[in-house]
Amino acid sequence: MMKIAIYGQAYDHGHRHYIEKMLRQLSRHGAEVFIEEQYLASLGMSNGLDTFSSDVGLDTSFDLLLSVGGDGTILRAITYVKDLGIPILGINLGRLGFLATVRKEGIDAAIKQIFKKNYAIEERSLLSVSEPSGSVFGALNFALNEITVSRKNTTSMITVETHLNNEYLTSYWADGLIISTPTGSTGYSLSCGGPVIDPNSNNLVLTPIAPHNLNARPFVISDETTISLKVSGREEQHLVSLDSRIFTLKNDVALTVKKASFNIKMAHLPEESFLKTLRNKMLWGQDKRN
Repeated sequence: MMKIAIYGQAYDHGHRHYIEKMLRQLSRHGAEVFIEEQYLASLGMSNGLDTFSSDVGLDTSFDLLLSVGGDGTILRAITYVKDLGIPILGINLGRLGFLATVRKEGIDAAIKQIFKKNYAIEERSLLSVSEPSGSVFGALNFALNEITVSRKNTTSMITVETHLNNEYLTSYWADGLIISTPTGSTGYSLSCGGPVIDPNSNNLVLTPIAPHNLNARPFVISDETTISLKVSGREEQHLVSLDSRIFTLKNDVALTVKKASFNIKMAHLPEESFLKTLRNKMLWGQDKRN
């Protein structure tokens, strides 16, 4: 018997048919299903279903987590999975995502593949961030896509003094600086001019946000690098975001960013691949001359 967790965020009543079908399919295969309690409440379904929450969380007995939504939902789901090693399969109820690649029309076929064990696991690296007091970020000090420092309550730029392995690199004069994993390279970093990086690459990328020093360009580095940051500017505070979670820090607080000590396992079906998703999402090859 498989033990499966289901996590979602916003619930669209137009998707109820697909969610009910998914639950019926899981039941038909004899799965032990647990749904995140707030998501279950939004669905308005039977209270007889087992639940998990941020207080009563997951454990290593789970075989799989189904993330129902888009890529942003998966970024939230990792805060439940943490370092437990539970594979995540993303079911996309909206537009095609880079992480949530199972379309709602393909839920039945996907579940059949799951119970045939016909899926692959790909490990994705994360970033962690720390500061001297150790009290700001708590236990959820990690991010799958990116860690970003940016300005707060001002239209003025900030200066991000940056060291790599204790060697001075530069001071970015910009709206902020994105430190992205390969997974996050197709997110915020890409929209700021950063490169697309293969998920299996052992790299990180530093991407400045609207830099005033025009020679500042995205910089790809080894993921074994320890990155030290210190922000200064006209305001006394700045923002630090870990994927979609935002914190306020005082300027001149020393930040250390490096690869996290654990990975996230992403499940994908045989017909899926990063290159296929990239072609579909970026419309590569649509030019008739290609």
